[in-house]
Amino acid sequence: MTDTESSAPAELVIVPHTHWDREWYLPFQRFRLRLVTVLDRLLAQLADDPRARFTLDGQTAAIDDYLAIRPERVGLVRELVGQGQLAVGPWRVLADSFLCSGENLFRNLELGLRRADDLGGAMRIGYLPDQFGHCAQLPQILRIAGIRHACVWRGVPEAVTGTWFWWVAPDGTAMRTRYLPEGGYGGAAGVFAEADPSVVRRRATEHVRALRRWQSDGSLLGMYGTDHSAPVDGLADLVEAASRSEMRMRLDTLAGFFDRAEDANANAEIHGELRSHARANILPGVLSSRIALKQALSRAERLVERYAEPLVALYGTPSASQPFLDLAWRRLVDSACHDSVTGCGVDATAEQVATRIAEADDLGRELVELVLAPVAASVPDGGHVLFNPSPQRRAEVVILDVPAGRTLMTTPVPCQVLDTEQTAFADEMVAAHELDLFLRKVHGRELYGFQIAAWDLDADAKTIAFDLASTSESAFDVADVRAAAAAASVELWRIKVRAPARNTVAALIDVGPLALAAVTPVPEVAPKASVSPIAVGRGSLSDLDNGLIHVALRSDGLLDILAADGTHAAGLGVVVDGGDLGDEYNYAPPAHDRVVTEPDEVWNRVRWSGPLTGALESARWYSWPSHGEPDAGGRAENTRTTEVATRIEVRHGEPFVRLTVGFDNQCDDHRVRLHLPLPRPATHSHAEGQFAVVDRPPHAEGGFGERPVPTFPAYGWVAAGGLAVLLDHVSEYELVDEGRTLAITLLRSVGLLSRNDNAWRAEPAGPQLATPGAQCRGVRTVELALFLFPGEWHDSGLLEAAERYRHPFTAVRGRSQDPNSVPAVPEGGIEVGGRGVVLSSCRDVGRDGPELRLVALTPEPTTATVRSAHGHGHGHGHGDIAMRPWQLMSIAAKGASDA
Repeated sequence: MTDTESSAPAELVIVPHTHWDREWYLPFQRFRLRLVTVLDRLLAQLADDPRARFTLDGQTAAIDDYLAIRPERVGLVRELVGQGQLAVGPWRVLADSFLCSGENLFRNLELGLRRADDLGGAMRIGYLPDQFGHCAQLPQILRIAGIRHACVWRGVPEAVTGTWFWWVAPDGTAMRTRYLPEGGYGGAAGVFAEADPSVVRRRATEHVRALRRWQSDGSLLGMYGTDHSAPVDGLADLVEAASRSEMRMRLDTLAGFFDRAEDANANAEIHGELRSHARANILPGVLSSRIALKQALSRAERLVERYAEPLVALYGTPSASQPFLDLAWRRLVDSACHDSVTGCGVDATAEQVATRIAEADDLGRELVELVLAPVAASVPDGGHVLFNPSPQRRAEVVILDVPAGRTLMTTPVPCQVLDTEQTAFADEMVAAHELDLFLRKVHGRELYGFQIAAWDLDADAKTIAFDLASTSESAFDVADVRAAAAAASVELWRIKVRAPARNTVAALIDVGPLALAAVTPVPEVAPKASVSPIAVGRGSLSDLDNGLIHVALRSDGLLDILAADGTHAAGLGVVVDGGDLGDEYNYAPPAHDRVVTEPDEVWNRVRWSGPLTGALESARWYSWPSHGEPDAGGRAENTRTTEVATRIEVRHGEPFVRLTVGFDNQCDDHRVRLHLPLPRPATHSHAEGQFAVVDRPPHAEGGFGERPVPTFPAYGWVAAGGLAVLLDHVSEYELVDEGRTLAITLLRSVGLLSRNDNAWRAEPAGPQLATPGAQCRGVRTVELALFLFPGEWHDSGLLEAAERYRHPFTAVRGRSQDPNSVPAVPEGGIEVGGRGVVLSSCRDVGRDGPELRLVALTPEPTTATVRSAHGHGHGHGHGDIAMRPWQLMSIAAKGASDA
């Protein structure tokens, strides 16, 4: 910030715009009704006056939402974009870059740029006006998309003292970035509150004076707009009437402003993510509001990115499947919007976001089934076809189901039976004269949604039994049942409908990189006695040990873990329940909090014990206060007993401990965290997400109007002090206890969108509306894994462990009724090697072979290798490819390029 003002004449470039939240305190369709009204007015203004300019918020979703209702206006939109009056793109939506995958950000830009170019040309400015901070790799992502400049508001640190700075990604990509001081994207909104040139001139002069504290010379940027608004009528005339030689104003789009400001100097260099509270609120509570939305989006992204899309590219028919992949990606991208997955809207908005994510998940699952169905048709019933989504060969323990009395042909360790279940669909008495009514339930071979695999009529026992299966090619005619029953002299039949008993088994299966494999059923044999079990109960302790990791479950329900290298952590798994009188945007504990850490009762048991997997279960009962009491600044005296169930599992060959933590939340206004004491104190944490590993101190920079809480996001994993937590979904974490403990948020339960008197935020973040759904009542389940290591994270095997945990094999049941059928598994697969080289996507792009997007998740230069798993086909001939630290790169069938 400069201390002097320039005496030179000022030019204030007015950029009319609107910030359009697609869904927030109103659900999508209600906001769209308002959008149509605003854009009807706006397009008329632009068409009537060629001097008029407007920037449509950097996201093409707004124009698409409008054109879906007004398709006849597309020609006018193209004309206005082509003339430079209307700026659209580059994004599809303004995403929260911490709560979605890095691949989602790429697809967001691809969709936005493609659509904006179709409408006449994209605004190639990385416009990021209202997101709650910005991830570290955005400069590289934007540069790869052909964008040279960015424009931001929130998250800018105190070190930025002017309007221009260099924003540097971890790989070294530097992007000249415009900071929006003095009110952010609405800085000049008040200038035109009255249509009086003298008033406009006075207010514009005041705004220029404020901006000159940040920029001593050059054109100034006046962002005229706010949420869900259009400019005043006659704006161009008003600007001309208010301009004077000492303070000239002109209208432009944001793209036009940047085109003329190419030579402006940047006075600071900021590396990595923008998550400072110094210049604006970043509202960090959105990381943990409605955690189920984050969980659903992370899982759906992973399903589409690493399963459906690679399967279609490598083994499917892309031309037939691509429309469904495109639809899935649109649903994922739209759900990542900064008022969507963040969970900071009303309940109706959250419900619609959840539905959108579920659609993407459904599309991904069905595409997996579609591609694997031809292979599954050749695999005998009881067998399975499997896909390895990793670009490295793996032998992995997979949980599958097989008919009772059968097992799977695997080596070298036999399958381990975990559970046996038989489903009875019906067991009822039916009079002979009403038998036909029951048989009307049979449609062809279908009964109760399954296929009739066999049936038997026993006149002596007066029983008719039907055996059901998911598929069956057995001949069946319900007329045969009617005839056999009519021939028997039975007045009252007992009807039994059941599925054959099936075993859930753990199987060790080896699958090549990005390849398919099949396992077939064989008669069950007794396991070899020489194979030692993983889980062993011993007194009040239960232990798990697979030779790579040792876990002891203590009588108090906590864990002691010892890695093979000697790294040790004790007392892991403390459940901490505390009050939260904040809102969806900001956590705020009560002034008189009651924190519950000790259970009332603990019960432990061994769940599984075998050669492939061992599991322990611990149930802990707590008395949690039922709700918060804002007026008293505390929590209720009334409590609700809550059982927290934890499953601890160790599998053959895995160097980490799997945890599943679940409870039925019946309390309001609280936060539940899992505390994990570290092997050694930590002064920093390292969190993976969006193509980077971010090094963070245990504190956050403050200076604006909210408490700078040091809670941070992690997408794939977070590591500190020799402990890494492998995550199933993007999660909020904090280093506590002076760096000795890592806290993972399991639940944050609040009842208001924004609380007017939030003790940890100086001003409202939105309207104070009730959000009972954000109390998150009901069953909450979190899955994660614990990995211990010495030294630095990048020398520990952490990336390999995270890949194994987050991307397990997927399996589809065999469907052939021929027990001797030979599986027809197509050859294929692509192997990717290199220290720190991680696969982000594998997709068909219309050229020869698939395209891989790789990232070098390493602080050191590395070399990637890409080759066909069979020595021919995809990727053959690439050889060694040098990658700089943190570089993103796309590999096509015939060469390599930056992503």
